[in-house]
Amino acid sequence: MTRIEKQAAEEKRAKERTADRVYFFDTTLRDGEQAAGVNLNAEEKLQIAKQLAKMRVDVIESGFPAASPGDFNCVQLISREVRDATICALARTREGDIRAAAQALAQAENPRIHVFIATSPIHMEYKLKMSPSEIMDQARTAVRLARSLSPEVEFSAEDASRSDPEFVVKVFKMAVEAGATILNIPDTVGYAMPEEFFKFCRAIIEGVAAPEGVIFSVHAHNDLGLATSNSLAAVRAGVRQVEGTINGMGERGGNSAIEEVVMCLKTRQDYYGLETNLDTRRLYPVSRLVSRISGVVVPPNKAVVGANAFAHEAGIHQHGVLVKRETYEIMKAEDVGSTPAVMVLGKHSGRHAFRDRLEFMGYNLDDEQVTKAFESFKRLCDEKKEATDGDIAAIISDEIFSVQPEFSYEFKDYSLSVGKGATTCAVTLNRNGTETTASAGGNGPVEAAYASIKRITTIHPRLERFKISATSEHSNAMGEASVVLSLDNVRAHGSGASTDIIEASIRAYVNAVNRLYSTAAVRKISLTSIPEKEAQLSAPR
Repeated sequence: MTRIEKQAAEEKRAKERTADRVYFFDTTLRDGEQAAGVNLNAEEKLQIAKQLAKMRVDVIESGFPAASPGDFNCVQLISREVRDATICALARTREGDIRAAAQALAQAENPRIHVFIATSPIHMEYKLKMSPSEIMDQARTAVRLARSLSPEVEFSAEDASRSDPEFVVKVFKMAVEAGATILNIPDTVGYAMPEEFFKFCRAIIEGVAAPEGVIFSVHAHNDLGLATSNSLAAVRAGVRQVEGTINGMGERGGNSAIEEVVMCLKTRQDYYGLETNLDTRRLYPVSRLVSRISGVVVPPNKAVVGANAFAHEAGIHQHGVLVKRETYEIMKAEDVGSTPAVMVLGKHSGRHAFRDRLEFMGYNLDDEQVTKAFESFKRLCDEKKEATDGDIAAIISDEIFSVQPEFSYEFKDYSLSVGKGATTCAVTLNRNGTETTASAGGNGPVEAAYASIKRITTIHPRLERFKISATSEHSNAMGEASVVLSLDNVRAHGSGASTDIIEASIRAYVNAVNRLYSTAAVRKISLTSIPEKEAQLSAPR
């Protein structure tokens, strides 16, 4: 893109920005993925990105290209495949970070480089070991470079809420002069109080006095449960871009939940008087998609998208809702997409109905993936009368989104021997066409199965979390297992599904082991540092 084309594109976007419009910047794929135990692969990130674009999210922060080859490839893939949103990549103020971001975004229709550096005294002194003048110089150089490589640049003052407002104003003015058109005010550690943050943001906006076309942004964390409140306080102060994640997923207490902020603006439009471009009817399906893929469960009482968000059990509430829904509901369930169409899927259902249900659930699969999932769905229907949405989600997670690195293990079979006070399990895994079986004992079948897998793979990850649940309330429901493993500071989530809960548990563990190997390959970490010599494996067959 030439300099003139870049300038024309930026002027066009500036004209589209209005004072009564709030833009949404989704960082589920970057900040959200930093949540403990979350490890998304490229296909999973692409599925989420496509649904975010369909929901009309304005900006998708697709990753941090300089962090790893995997992150670079994900940003590159999303830039190539997703066309209906601005695609953003994060970069520190280092030249290598910025050039990596520009390269990863090369095929994006509307690219944005997001440059950040900390401005709080505690970060400057202890983390960066830099003076305020050095921060200024480095930020200026970084923004100029980013602006020469991208038509749109966002600049963030990390830990702004604990920074001297006069210094933030000074840095922001410099960033605008260097070419930034979006200025982000992060509450990086969730420290701010809403009324305090309102005054802080108002002082920053008035102090910078930015030219027309420059918008201010907010990025709030939820350490004290105030992320949504602080985001709305910033909007009241004049901020017009809100950064957040689906379900509020993110580091520590998480990020501002996009579904909460947008429904506050929509439900209380009389108070805020602001518009958004989001299709809120897609909030519930996208929430469920992110939850299923990430393994981060949405609490039933979660605002807007929780299972109980529109549920009424108390008799007084039920009576009021039956007489007039608005007595106890300030939002319509349909407005967030949480009223599913009633359609039973079974062995007589066709491919078209199956694809429709996949799309309703938030998946965007190609023909080959639909065919593979449909075949598994048909096999399941031979075992049970009906397949629920939970069953279908389990099939997608286990067979479509499962990681298959070069050295992946594939579950083949298991056998169980249960006696008084002892359980022995033999597990057979396939790797590169070679099957290996190992057996081990344990206090129960799952522990015994996992001990057997450790003997085959020769790695001993720590089991951080184990959960198994039914995919529906029916007695013939599939069991869906979810585990989080960690080893050498690498964490991986795995899931597995089967009508046999022991098999589901084994599949989840093997899936997580494969993810550990895949992540290790990207980060060049050895996961074979704890071999187990005592295992007596059967001869390959």
